[in-house]
Amino acid sequence: MAKIEHELNIPYLAPRKDDKRIKVTTIYKNNLFKLFCLFSVLLLGLVLLSIIVFIGRTGLLVFKDVSFTEFFFSTVWEPYDGKFGAGAFILGTLELTGLTLLLAAPISIAVAIFTAEIAPGWLKGLLRPVQDLLVGIPSIVYGYLGLTILIPFLRDLTGSTMGDGLLAAALVLNIMVLPTISRISDDAISAVPFELREASYALGATRMQTTLKVVLPAAAPGIFTGIILGMARSIGETMAVVMVIGNTPQLAGDLLTPTAVLTSNIVNQIIDVEFDSTWNYALYMMAFLLLILSNLLIVLVRKLRTKGV
Repeated sequence: MAKIEHELNIPYLAPRKDDKRIKVTTIYKNNLFKLFCLFSVLLLGLVLLSIIVFIGRTGLLVFKDVSFTEFFFSTVWEPYDGKFGAGAFILGTLELTGLTLLLAAPISIAVAIFTAEIAPGWLKGLLRPVQDLLVGIPSIVYGYLGLTILIPFLRDLTGSTMGDGLLAAALVLNIMVLPTISRISDDAISAVPFELREASYALGATRMQTTLKVVLPAAAPGIFTGIILGMARSIGETMAVVMVIGNTPQLAGDLLTPTAVLTSNIVNQIIDVEFDSTWNYALYMMAFLLLILSNLLIVLVRKLRTKGV
């Protein structure tokens, strides 16, 4: 090496001890950083596993005193009489999530299409920060607004006695998850290559045809991801739902009948329950069901991203 540098008239610089010391220090720091990252990942996984095991093990203790059929299929929840039927709460959770999905998905996608495809640049710069701000508003603020404004409005509009119920809870959740779904869908639509739009226009398609038949199918994985994450938030939402759903352990005969879901029942009763009791185990089992549903939705998101569906 020194001979070649001599022939090319390049001065040969021998490696100094300081350079070697710096190299060794850099390698040491890199290895230390890798170990720290690995430790953080393992710690996070351990914490998550501990939560799942603790909640699941505690919740499964309910089946020592309550049969599997009674817990999941009975709608009679009378803890003081030893009756722990969670069927009404499970069905109420599914109904609320489905109604929220039915209301939020079309509106959110429409907002995302308008923001990404139709709105001028100055309006996009206004809408996107507003949506980001709406995501960060605490859920109890939405619940309080629903309690003080939405429920009286529903009472006046429908003539119902209470106004609490699935409709009020679904409308509040719709406002909460709409920014999440629309923002993720907006990013997915904006990420579609512009060449696809140009090719569609070149074939004579209109703007609406291009958006509906070219852009949306290309952005479908991102849109589905936003919808599923929005539903995951609605399933686990507590305070906003507690304030507007009525908190009555019964099946909802209609959209304006006070009812309860898994989250609202847990938060209303967990304070008054002894830890080593069937009642507490039943509440833990409800929490375990919510945890399973949330994890299934997250797994579904990852599957959709992998397959590109």
